[in-house]
Amino acid sequence: MLERVVFKYHDLEVKVTDYADEDMLYILNRAVQGAEGGLRFSLQNIESRIAAYEDKIRFVSLYKKNHIAGTIGSCYRITGQGKLRYPSSYLRYLAFLSSYQTDISRKRRNETIIKPEKEESFRHKTLEIFSKPHLLDIKGVFEGEKHIMYAFAESMNERAKNLLHQAGYEQIRSFLTIAFSRFSSKTSGLVTKLKKEEMPGMEAMLKDYYKDYSLFSTDYSFYNDRYYVLKEGDAIIAGVCAIPSLYKVYNVPGIWGWVMMKVLPKAPYYRRLFYPGEFRHIVFDAIYCKEGYEARLADLFESVCATEGFHTGLTWIDDRSQLFDKLRWKVKMGTLNRMLNAKPGLVYAKFINLTDEEKEYFYDAPAYISGFDFS
Repeated sequence: MLERVVFKYHDLEVKVTDYADEDMLYILNRAVQGAEGGLRFSLQNIESRIAAYEDKIRFVSLYKKNHIAGTIGSCYRITGQGKLRYPSSYLRYLAFLSSYQTDISRKRRNETIIKPEKEESFRHKTLEIFSKPHLLDIKGVFEGEKHIMYAFAESMNERAKNLLHQAGYEQIRSFLTIAFSRFSSKTSGLVTKLKKEEMPGMEAMLKDYYKDYSLFSTDYSFYNDRYYVLKEGDAIIAGVCAIPSLYKVYNVPGIWGWVMMKVLPKAPYYRRLFYPGEFRHIVFDAIYCKEGYEARLADLFESVCATEGFHTGLTWIDDRSQLFDKLRWKVKMGTLNRMLNAKPGLVYAKFINLTDEEKEYFYDAPAYISGFDFS
């Protein structure tokens, strides 16, 4: 196991580890994602997801007087193809104990808000670490190599955006949350789980489908052997990875958000779709669809939900991509998507040792938003 002190200042200490111990999991499991007034929720599957990253995750943690105060994770992978292919690190799992939050944040006594603004030394030193990925001691990452650090932020979360700007991150794209729902899902005999021997061929199809996307990786496309395909004869015409997920939702913005939080949980029929205290859903990842068969994605999604025992699915798509337009206009996504009024998410990237010409591709190409990273 890796454990290294990378910074000490008075009673503050910053460590890099390749594991999350009990103290780190304690604050991560109580972390609430999102900004005041926006969508706010907490993840409920953290420990199993961290395990799935295996040796490709590092945590940078702040300790004060030998007690943990905050942590952030960095997940390493190779992303993109062709001119978009680079070693990359995705930042997630940023959480601090309540004593490191603003007075406004303390109104919610039982939440660990994701706001690191109180510890200037930690902030600057941590950002310095993430600007030098070789300090994270991941095999194959060395000083001087080209590298992309990236993170997501809500468009309403000014603190997160300011932090990323100060760290030298640039906003390159935006994305939206898309929901799929059915009150009564039905399975289809045309939808089956992908067979082991079919995975290499499916991976090649996915790479071709997302060849023009930045940040795309197949590392978690077949997570937990839950990749489903829709076939015509022996030909795969659509596919998706289904990741069961659980959120605890604290707030959904807007008038429809009020309806979702206050009305739907009291309506027996509608609470199948959304129950904030325990929002069970499928995360759709690595979506594939043969050209011209987009409408059939609804059949695939519905059968997957029925097979897995869910009524709702979520995915996140670059809002200037062809896939976004196809899901929006050609697929009957259901009631919840019509109600959902989520604000755009923003894609931020820090380009290490890339030329201006190399950076430009990332502004023009749609970004792949990994559903696994949101589960």
